[in-house]
Amino acid sequence: MEYREKKFKGAGENGKKSWKKENAGRNGNNGRNVNGKTERNSGRKETQNFVSGTEKRNGRNYGNQDKSVEKKLGYIDEKLEKKYGGAWNPTGEKNVNAGDKKKAASAAKRQDDRKTAHVRGKNASVQAEAKTERKKSLCPHFKTCGGCQYLDMPYEKQLEHKKKEVSDLLRPFCRVEEIIGMDDPFHYRNKVHAVMARDRKGRIISGVYKEGTHTVLPVETCLIENKKADEIIGTIRELLPSFKMKVFDEDTGYGFLRHVLVRTAHATGEIMVVLITASPVFPSKNNFVKALRKVHPEITTVVQNVNGRDTSMVLGEKEHVLYGPGFIVDVLCGKKFRISSKSFYQINPVQTEKLYNLAIEAAGLTGKETVVDAYCGIGTIGIVAASAAKEVIGVELNKDAVRDAVTNAKANGEKNIRFYNNDAGKFMVQMASQNAHADVVFMDPPRSGSTEEFMDAVAILNPDRVVYVSCNPETLARDLAYFKKKGYRTEKAWAVDQFPATSHVETVVLLSKGMVDSRKVKVDFSLEDMDLSEFKGKATYEQIKAYVLEQTGLKVSSLYIAQIKKKCGLDVGENFNLAKSENARQPKCTPEKEEAIMQAFKHFGIV
Repeated sequence: MEYREKKFKGAGENGKKSWKKENAGRNGNNGRNVNGKTERNSGRKETQNFVSGTEKRNGRNYGNQDKSVEKKLGYIDEKLEKKYGGAWNPTGEKNVNAGDKKKAASAAKRQDDRKTAHVRGKNASVQAEAKTERKKSLCPHFKTCGGCQYLDMPYEKQLEHKKKEVSDLLRPFCRVEEIIGMDDPFHYRNKVHAVMARDRKGRIISGVYKEGTHTVLPVETCLIENKKADEIIGTIRELLPSFKMKVFDEDTGYGFLRHVLVRTAHATGEIMVVLITASPVFPSKNNFVKALRKVHPEITTVVQNVNGRDTSMVLGEKEHVLYGPGFIVDVLCGKKFRISSKSFYQINPVQTEKLYNLAIEAAGLTGKETVVDAYCGIGTIGIVAASAAKEVIGVELNKDAVRDAVTNAKANGEKNIRFYNNDAGKFMVQMASQNAHADVVFMDPPRSGSTEEFMDAVAILNPDRVVYVSCNPETLARDLAYFKKKGYRTEKAWAVDQFPATSHVETVVLLSKGMVDSRKVKVDFSLEDMDLSEFKGKATYEQIKAYVLEQTGLKVSSLYIAQIKKKCGLDVGENFNLAKSENARQPKCTPEKEEAIMQAFKHFGIV
């Protein structure tokens, strides 16, 4: 070594530089470009040597851990000052002569990292690398998209977390059974929506809005979306330039293609592509569809949806079928369902079958019940339940979904089901005002939950059981508390993981007619065993109702009792309002119920 050192240094200044370069190379250091010049540093090796207890330079030991940390850090300062020149001083502050502010700050951070390594006796660079490896997500868009909050959580932990969330919220009401999970919790979404836009370089992108913004995040593949749907959206993105088709710009209001929606049928494999455009005029639409189907012949229908409004809503009112029938057909619980672009249909078909079978089992149908399927969508729950019930009434506000529901009932040969295009809450109130009766009510409201108006109507109808299918446990708990005030008791609850990798969970709850106040004790008794002699001639409305139900099995309202009292010339009571005129529109008591009420009057000595 001494010979080689003399050889290099004997060549003057250039020889000294060559010696430093040669010596650095022999220590196994890596090359680094600093200010346009290639230098060799031994930062990583030096740090490792400090950690192991010795500092090695030029193959020799210069101290061990017994030496002061400050001396070692001073050496680092010296090396960094050599490397960065005026851009560095031991405090890491910027120098007025330095144009390398970022390099100085970076060097300061590296020094802090090395200090941490000395104090803790660990290699900071290795530690940071391991931390990065641990935090590496399954999806590159995990932090910016916001759609899959639990994606990097092991699936068993996801289920535990969701079960705990539902159990905590429903603890005041009932026990929650084991949560029902998926065997394969990936690529389950049968409905995929992509926003079309351009990035800063003018390139066409498709993806989703960043959480809480209207900034488009380019996404080509998603771990919870149907793979084929992602491929189709990618093909559409590639076809746009060749057809000179511009994507819509939300800021300027110009452009043509706003969104792409792909719906897939899990059982049949049918695929619908919906192109949401800002204008009804679609140049070369036939050629575009032909080019798209050339790449993806599995597409069974293509629909153009026109949305020219300045709105955050994805779909517009008008549609044009460009290819195929304009809908797809899927099979769920052995029943066929027609799905249009606007129809509500559960996005996870595998879990939906488990969810609906669980709901119908909870209802305990025997074939004698009248069932109301509120918020029925395209009639899925009602049609599946129709074969086990006497009669089913479906209510849905979306007219397109109602049209599909009617078609679905005919396709499945279900003749004991009727559908109404109405708000579920208003319909139930109207139904109750006509003294109609339901034995079981299925309700599957949106995330916002049900309304007090609807739940009031349910209480008036007085069904034996209510099966509540919820996609939001928070609003579910709120509604269960209101049902409790109306005299309904929560019997059981089941959690179903309908949306793996997200924080959302579906819940099925069975309610039955119970006591209004949990402090009261429910007692079974027979009116025949009671001594009612002292109450003769002054029975209450509730006593009359109870007697009629006990003796005849008929349910009569206070209105009917008041009508018969008035007919007999009896006082109806100060707080009961009858119609002011004979022609007023009010439900009339049937002859059968009138006879039952008269029997009660005689029993209580009223007549």
